Amino acid sequence: MKTANLALRPAILLSLVAGLTVTAGLLAPKSTLAQEGARPSVGQTVGSGSNIPLAANAPDQYVVKTGDTLWDISRVFLKEPWYWPEIWYVNPQIANPHLIYPGDVLKLVYIDGQPRLTVAERGGETVERGTGGKRLSPEVRRSPLSQAVTAIPYDIVASFMGRPTLLTKDQVKTAPYVVALRDSHMVGAIGNEVYARGIGDAAPETRFSVIHVEEELRDPDNNALLGYSGMYVGSGPVATEGDPAKLLMTDSTREVLQGDKVFPESVDVNVDFVPHAPSSEIDAGVIAVRSHTVMGQYQVVALNRGSKAGLEPGHILAVYQRGGVVRDTFKEGGLGARRSRSSNFGNNVQLPDERAGVLMVFKAFDNMSYALIMETTHEIRRGDRAKNP
Repeated sequence: MKTANLALRPAILLSLVAGLTVTAGLLAPKSTLAQEGARPSVGQTVGSGSNIPLAANAPDQYVVKTGDTLWDISRVFLKEPWYWPEIWYVNPQIANPHLIYPGDVLKLVYIDGQPRLTVAERGGETVERGTGGKRLSPEVRRSPLSQAVTAIPYDIVASFMGRPTLLTKDQVKTAPYVVALRDSHMVGAIGNEVYARGIGDAAPETRFSVIHVEEELRDPDNNALLGYSGMYVGSGPVATEGDPAKLLMTDSTREVLQGDKVFPESVDVNVDFVPHAPSSEIDAGVIAVRSHTVMGQYQVVALNRGSKAGLEPGHILAVYQRGGVVRDTFKEGGLGARRSRSSNFGNNVQLPDERAGVLMVFKAFDNMSYALIMETTHEIRRGDRAKNP
């Protein structure tokens, strides 16, 4: 029997109640009388006529590890992880059948001739299907829901949300802010005390990040204002409750100014989704990247499309670099190439867009979204396009 292992990656897996039942295309549980068959030959695809291939080296089973994400596990079994809802088999014989935990044994089986992935072991006990199969009681799973596998690395997304460098218009308008610095200082740094309005009844020692609002983020398609870029200034705990509350700066990378925005440093981010492709056509532009540099795996980008365009958390998009324009001086062979050195001979040719990576939306506002880059083959930059995979 083939097995597989994934490299461990630390992740803080919190606050998950997976919503597989509402994901478009998710398979409902089949009758317990469905027959499990032998594995077909190489080339078998998921779903009749769907042409969704399994990964070439898809194992017969896989033991879920601490630090795994749903994307990682999908990658083990599928060439395209966003087809996870098509292969996941919700097993009615176990408690919380939609959730996957470290230690679970996932098994690739064939039901009615189609490949399905299901939980074969949970809590050290074998899960049996069919008449007379053993039903696992809720007591067998003693791990809290917060230990369930998330779609993407929670700690990366939580860190970004706690120290946001891409801000929506609403965040800039309504977020708490620095109203003054103690002793009438004009700027602050480590060791200084600042007064912040709008943080509510945050308890002493609750930490907040201070973010300086920078340049506007505009939609390249219509120039509409979507948000702002932000610069992390520093952080510190609440020293005195109230409105304004007093914060003690214990970390800083630049000066704190009046008007800087304040965000909770520890954010409970909802990662209650699964990878899936959009049901409608999406053509979005990458409007911002963190620190305004080229981007790689597990970094966050902003898109100029949101829920109004049909985007939602869990949507997978392919990123394409815009093709450049070159002058064709070779249509007439070497003669044309020689002429081009001293004249405008030749026509401009638009090169095709080239695929550069894959990203997953994790937060969708009305007109913009945040997405995490899952895979890259080339650098991702502002101006690249994000489309259906």
